[in-house]
Amino acid sequence: MPVEMPVARSLIYLILAGAAWGTAGAAASLVFAVSDLGPLALSFWRCVGGLVLLLGVLAVRGRRRDVAADAEPRRRRLVRIVGTGVGLTVFQSAYFSAVEATGLAVGTVVTLGAGPVLIALGARLTMGEGLGRGGVLAVAGALAGLAVLVLGGDGGAVRPAGVLLALLSAAGYAAITLLTRRLGREGGGGDSLSTTAWAFAIGCAGLLPMAAGEGLLPHTADLARVVWLLVYVAAVPTALAYVLYFAGAAVVRAATVSVIMLLEPVSAALIAVTVLDERLTAATVAGTLLLLTAVTGLAVAEARGAAVRRRAVAPA
Repeated sequence: MPVEMPVARSLIYLILAGAAWGTAGAAASLVFAVSDLGPLALSFWRCVGGLVLLLGVLAVRGRRRDVAADAEPRRRRLVRIVGTGVGLTVFQSAYFSAVEATGLAVGTVVTLGAGPVLIALGARLTMGEGLGRGGVLAVAGALAGLAVLVLGGDGGAVRPAGVLLALLSAAGYAAITLLTRRLGREGGGGDSLSTTAWAFAIGCAGLLPMAAGEGLLPHTADLARVVWLLVYVAAVPTALAYVLYFAGAAVVRAATVSVIMLLEPVSAALIAVTVLDERLTAATVAGTLLLLTAVTGLAVAEARGAAVRRRAVAPA
């Protein structure tokens, strides 16, 4: 039987992944400011860079046998790889398209706001994972914090096509989370490094046609800066963050995962204020506090629930 990673470590992995994802927006803003690289092309190079880095890590790791992967049935492994790769491609491409269609604020709040709801419903219907009254309140608080954080600024125009694309993006994100959690519960989560590498490979193939139509190569007078930013995006908020995400999501309840990942806009807002010299607003402070309170509450509840389950199965 596979050994489950401790819940506390999984929560730390997810928190780090959410914070790392938040830095991608700041790096992307800098890329867009000094080049003509579009969002789909940036997403494509993000997957390519992440894939190259993870293949290097896997090569260094060598031929060490992965017990979890060896024990996983071939059909389940195929479902995990294809499902994760397709979900990742839909999530990223639909999100960037939603932002283009209806603006950053509305695209973000619909995608990240619908994600926890879809995940909570899916986890309840497919795995019987209940939130409880406290969990429902935490999710509601997180969604309120997200709305204040994202829409408390200039806002944006709501366009039906963009909203539909954002909902499609949220569905892709929910599918990834639910699949990872379901297979993790069944002992089929596999190796997070290889899972992420395969997901990026499928993402590269899926994004290539759209990125090619947008323009794959940047035109800029500051090519070195763009290259270094792309390397950072590929290394930290992509290769590292997704490995941590898939490892943690296989252990922690799906709804808890979705709320913790709302740390992404929190870290992005903090970077915008401290690095990009954007103005600190009351909405930024209020939304950040609401989100952090909700994430803390769910993390504590998750850790306590894991401790209760361990005591329940411990031999007398």
